[in-house]
Amino acid sequence: MRDFRDAKAMAQTLREALAAKSIPHSDSLELIARLFGQRDWNTLAARIQSAGPPSTPAQAADFTTESPPIAARQEIAVDSAALDNYAGFYQLNDRAVFTVTPDEHHLVMQLTGQRSVRFFAESVTEFFAKIVDAQVSFVVGPDGRATSLILHQNGSDIAMARIDAAAARKIADQTAERVKNQSASPGTEAALHRLIDGIASGNPHYNEMSPALAAATRKQMTWLRPLADLGTIQAIRFLGVGEQGEDVYSVRQANGAAHWRIALDDKGIVSTAWVTPGP
Repeated sequence: MRDFRDAKAMAQTLREALAAKSIPHSDSLELIARLFGQRDWNTLAARIQSAGPPSTPAQAADFTTESPPIAARQEIAVDSAALDNYAGFYQLNDRAVFTVTPDEHHLVMQLTGQRSVRFFAESVTEFFAKIVDAQVSFVVGPDGRATSLILHQNGSDIAMARIDAAAARKIADQTAERVKNQSASPGTEAALHRLIDGIASGNPHYNEMSPALAAATRKQMTWLRPLADLGTIQAIRFLGVGEQGEDVYSVRQANGAAHWRIALDDKGIVSTAWVTPGP
């Protein structure tokens, strides 16, 4: 079911339904804003920006956004020794680390730049959150110690290998330095331009994305399709660096605007990208 975060897609549907009446895109946005009890589109867009999108083409963009699990899950008790075997650091990418910490009979998990979330055991190796629709499966070795984990969220299965504390600290320090400097990484603006053009054309450049991001983008092309209605890119403006070290841009197009977050890996491949509506 759609909610206020689907406003732009709803505006497009409205415009198509009223095509015979020649409703301009801007007018359809204003009508949708009124339907949600907002004064105008800019007010609704600000609310959408603060809430985040219902889904994004990102590799674990924000696993803490509160959306209760759809299916009821049964919590079980797991021996504390098993929980200790899962504790440690798991690498999402070269800017973010997933930290797992035992907390009594549960596990607390935190991704770089996000708040911590408590996970509950569903089996000896599978855990789930109660405040967000996310699950984690641990892959264990012969000694019972986890060698990696898989985050299940938004229809994606994101694998993360275990790393030691020194490697985790190095990533954290590098990301903190990027956030402190607030400087755009070389190549992100050009990569973003190609990414948007590819999605708008219906033929994304999957070879320029990480496997995880390419898979997520394929699954969410229906949601991303309205980007084509925004028209050609007129301007891209760097806004700063996000908490996970990703570059944040405001993209002005012929028929609207959006905020994009993007990051490249050390080979220049787009490893993270997501979009939210914005004036």
